[in-house]
Amino acid sequence: MRKQIEIKDANRITMIPEYGKQRLLGYAESFRDLAELFEEAQKEEICKEDKDRQEYLWQKKLYESRGLLADHLKEMARIMSHVAQETYQYHPVAERKYRQMAHCLKEAGILLKNFLVLENEDGHLELCLMMKTQLQENIVMEDVAACISEVMDIKIRASKNGPLFMAREWCTYRFVEEPEFHILTGFAKAVKESEKVSGDNHSFYETEQGKVVAILSDGMGSGEKACEESEKVIEMMERLMEAGFRKEAAIQIINGALAAGGQEQNMSTLDICEVNLYTGACEFVKVGAACTYIKREHLVDRLSARNLPLGLFQQIEPEIMNRQMEDGDYIIMLSDGVLDALEQGIGEEIMPEVIGRITHTNPGEIAGQILSYCLCQSKGQVRDDMSVLVMGVWR
Repeated sequence: MRKQIEIKDANRITMIPEYGKQRLLGYAESFRDLAELFEEAQKEEICKEDKDRQEYLWQKKLYESRGLLADHLKEMARIMSHVAQETYQYHPVAERKYRQMAHCLKEAGILLKNFLVLENEDGHLELCLMMKTQLQENIVMEDVAACISEVMDIKIRASKNGPLFMAREWCTYRFVEEPEFHILTGFAKAVKESEKVSGDNHSFYETEQGKVVAILSDGMGSGEKACEESEKVIEMMERLMEAGFRKEAAIQIINGALAAGGQEQNMSTLDICEVNLYTGACEFVKVGAACTYIKREHLVDRLSARNLPLGLFQQIEPEIMNRQMEDGDYIIMLSDGVLDALEQGIGEEIMPEVIGRITHTNPGEIAGQILSYCLCQSKGQVRDDMSVLVMGVWR
């Protein structure tokens, strides 16, 4: 047993050369040292209310800013350390399997030069193939993935960030194991009366790690300014998550940026839903956002949060909830205007019943029916921007 473990460890490889790995770890240590310096400065500085209240408020703001900067530096150090130490399990390819792959690709007009099978830290397979096409016409990567799937006897797809077509020069192409779940999305919205644009903004995207992320933000007020604020929140959140920041740390950075606006009061809500397509695990993160509903046939689960929007305080506590998705589940995310359109502020209570009665299976039709019901209840009046996001989850 011990020998098997040693062999397994010997087959683990890093994607970064040793020199680059050590440099990254060195940078990470430098960021940690900087964070400690800011934390020490915090401890030495005692914020007592002075006779000059303005001086006291300035010192307090500086004290809080140093703490936030220390947290950001620690998060950057964590990302660098993770990248430097990330490893893959290497699976040697048998000669027979290599020949099968080369033969299958050659029949499709593709030459194979190298073939590598890796297993990432989540236990999913990744294939790297050095190939080039011999044909004049373009070869779609989806067709190549189908050929590879046949040889490997598992469902394989091309990497999301890879090219759509194969080149006529030698290039390395990356393929990943097909996730167990897939998602379809739908969206419906109504703009507040007297306004030309909605203050709500949303985003759907899939990560390289096989996760689908939905983000909904409602800017304070309505119109162009609210639209700009919510769009900025979503863009920053996407960029920070793509860079490797954890959602909690990314939210603190965005909150600090909005709070720095001072009297401008740049407030926005933030509603995040992240679904792991390999496992069906789903994480919800809410900051001042309206309820989210999970529909499973006629049963509806309500997820609500009672925290305040971004931009009010220097420190904020996002509410995080986890659920396990099953085949045929629907996730419904709403902006405040949808629930406010219902009578006597009972939107949260009546919405599960409304959603439970829906028989449509298309996410776009579900979103449209929810919005139509709310508009009917408000007699066609749109007193606030209304947005409905729906994600259908299937195996």
